[in-house]
Amino acid sequence: MVRLNKIYTRTGDAGETGLVDGSRVSKADPRLAVIGDVDEANSAVGVALLAIADDEAKAMLGRIQNELFDLGADLATPEGIEGALRVEAGQVERLEREIDRMNADLEPLRSFVLPGGANGAAELYLARAVVRRAERMAVAAPGLSPLALAYLNRLSDHLFVLARWAAREHGDILWRPGATR
Repeated sequence: MVRLNKIYTRTGDAGETGLVDGSRVSKADPRLAVIGDVDEANSAVGVALLAIADDEAKAMLGRIQNELFDLGADLATPEGIEGALRVEAGQVERLEREIDRMNADLEPLRSFVLPGGANGAAELYLARAVVRRAERMAVAAPGLSPLALAYLNRLSDHLFVLARWAAREHGDILWRPGATR
């Protein structure tokens, strides 16, 4: 169990922070950029949760929030650390199963979807965009777990499908190429 008695430590005042193994890295390190983006994604998912009424969607988002903390621990742990908390294949596979289940309720897409809609869909699209940024940063950061990358990739797909699923009663807002010319 994690226990935080003191929030400030002053150890980061010079622009460095500690990883799980005790090593120190610059706060500008690409690994830290990914961790920050994952933290922002978790906050965006929390905002989306406030706008979602569907219990099944809320349960999925709750699991995702917890897994984003697991992912943060994975990202903060250099390779080769025994017993480290890492993203597992089963977490990626669960996202895939949920995507398939939700997608079965949706009409096939005829165009790109504009972010928006009802029932928290807009918040989910925003969370997806943040996850996509985290994924881009993760690709640029050396030494990260391939499963962490796979989780981010699948999570952006999951949030996209969940946004469509949350707005299914209202329908997608489709892009109409050149419609405003």
